[in-house]
Amino acid sequence: MPPLRSWFSIPKGSHFSLANIPFGVISTASSATPRVAVAVGDHALDLDAFASHDGFLALSTIQPHQKVFSEPTLNAFAALGRPMHSIVRKYIQDIFWENTPHPKVLKDNASLQKAALIPLKDVQMHLPFKIGDYTDFYAGLNHAFNVGVLFRGASNALQPNYKYLPVGYHGRASSVVVSGTPIRRPSGQILENPTAEVKKPIFSPCRKLDIELELGAFVCKNTKLGEPIPIDEAEHCLFGVVLMNDWSARDIQAWEYVPLGPFNAKNFGTTISAWVVLAEALEPFLTKGLENDADVLPYLKEKREKTVYDIKLQVDLKTGSDKSTTISQSNSKNLLFSFPQMLAHHSITGCPFNVGDLLGSGTISGKEANERGSLLEQNENGKSSIKLEGGEERKFLEDGDEISIAGVCGDDAEALVGFGTCVGRIEPALQFEFQ
Repeated sequence: MPPLRSWFSIPKGSHFSLANIPFGVISTASSATPRVAVAVGDHALDLDAFASHDGFLALSTIQPHQKVFSEPTLNAFAALGRPMHSIVRKYIQDIFWENTPHPKVLKDNASLQKAALIPLKDVQMHLPFKIGDYTDFYAGLNHAFNVGVLFRGASNALQPNYKYLPVGYHGRASSVVVSGTPIRRPSGQILENPTAEVKKPIFSPCRKLDIELELGAFVCKNTKLGEPIPIDEAEHCLFGVVLMNDWSARDIQAWEYVPLGPFNAKNFGTTISAWVVLAEALEPFLTKGLENDADVLPYLKEKREKTVYDIKLQVDLKTGSDKSTTISQSNSKNLLFSFPQMLAHHSITGCPFNVGDLLGSGTISGKEANERGSLLEQNENGKSSIKLEGGEERKFLEDGDEISIAGVCGDDAEALVGFGTCVGRIEPALQFEFQ
């Protein structure tokens, strides 16, 4: 289909075309109170200001709920359900369309444009949801295989359960932060000499600080204790998707993960992109995921063939010298399980969900070396170095390094559906003095 053209100037190549309309939470210098907005081109449409100036007068279905746009998170809007998300998104597309049926709302309303349209460079982005719970999965088959080969060899790379269920663990919601938030290098117990006969840790700043290229999905429906979410209904419980960098302290993890899995190695920071792309905006880009040669149990079987998104992903590393290098280019097609499958599996025990709960996909890697979504895979756990622009090298992240993840769907420069970026810069570890 031809792209939707707008009377409003949307730069060619923008992630935020009319085909997108992602939701986020903003504040400005003139109004420090966080509130809901959408991104259109290189501007934010402040939906609180838009509503207060009768912008939704032509949309009767949302009028009783307009207060959701003055909330400091997307939780209240998300709780209205997928049909309402669709109505609001399509209305915003209509008012920006070049042949808008509502020209008096915004196109011919200079005062409302001044009040509600704000350049993105002038807004402060906030965490889009109040996140009650966060669960990280491990659905990137190539990543799981690559890491398994490093530690167990090719014949035992995948555990027997891997292809039968979306492996996951509970994360720490309090350390999920919005793009642009600095990440402090964690300290903890590491095994300085893994080959020593007597295994005794030291306390040290992390020496193997890593990234994990992921996607995150937000839940938009409360469920009850004891009531699983059927696979056919799981899709309707998902609000939208963000980019995610689930930072990882590999050396802390190596010492602590037996027998219960990662703990402090993963709880110090998870960065997500600021704009949430609605599930509806991503539907045209659904595609087949990786082939699963295991016969999954009925509660995980989806009726549709296209279950994952075709999102082109890129990771850039900028060093303290201000030189940037693209270190990975992958695609979210490299997932073995979909977000609906993750949600159906997570809830099969009757585990309840709340609006704003976050699911992480797990690291997304392709089969080629330049498609790997973690430094651990790229350098084979420190055996080699990654070559960077300007002659620098890295095995793992150094203080001052900045990681930027970008993701976008589509090839038409006037109809891209993208996420913007997911950025985090490493700050030095705190200095501790113990008596």
